[in-house]
Amino acid sequence: MQRQNKITTLFLDIGGVLLSNGWGHDFRRQAVDKFHLDLVEFELRHKFLFVLYEEGKVSLDEYLDNVIFYQNRDFTRQEFKEYMFSLTTPDTGMISMVKQMKEKFSLKVIVVSNEAREMNEHRIRKFQLNTFVDFFVSSCYVGMRKPDKNIYQLALDGAQVPAYEIVYIDDVQFFVEVAHDLGIKGIVHKDYLSTCKALEALGLQVT
Repeated sequence: MQRQNKITTLFLDIGGVLLSNGWGHDFRRQAVDKFHLDLVEFELRHKFLFVLYEEGKVSLDEYLDNVIFYQNRDFTRQEFKEYMFSLTTPDTGMISMVKQMKEKFSLKVIVVSNEAREMNEHRIRKFQLNTFVDFFVSSCYVGMRKPDKNIYQLALDGAQVPAYEIVYIDDVQFFVEVAHDLGIKGIVHKDYLSTCKALEALGLQVT
């Protein structure tokens, strides 16, 4: 099939597209239950820090100092970190599909994500995302988060391709809409099959 509009570049989210969310509400609730924390206090303290944490302005240890270890606990910092990191699971279908498309169509693959530094680097290493992603525009590296338009502009500047050659896959519709304002085509990811179908409509047929 001949590609329509010559898509040359994929912008991708990580959490909710390639992997499960890094430290989302469901995982935080699981941690609260496992470590017998006060949910209301935990979420209040998390709310104060999570933007700074994802923008790389607060380290994981600083986050934990203020959200968890502001009082004595019957578990260690390392135990809590290991649990946080253990929660991530891959979407093997999506990862395989992106790898196939990159090879078949010689696509640039660029991650645009809201991720905290330590979690981001752990997930990249564990699931070998750097073997097929060309570069990462992660909030913790660039000091800004989606839906700030500047993070998409930074990714555009780095990609050095016109916006009409890009398709952006994210599980958050609002983020896709913000990127669309810059001329970037978007797909709201719900599941593997619907995303494959949307890509095929853009001329990017996997099989």
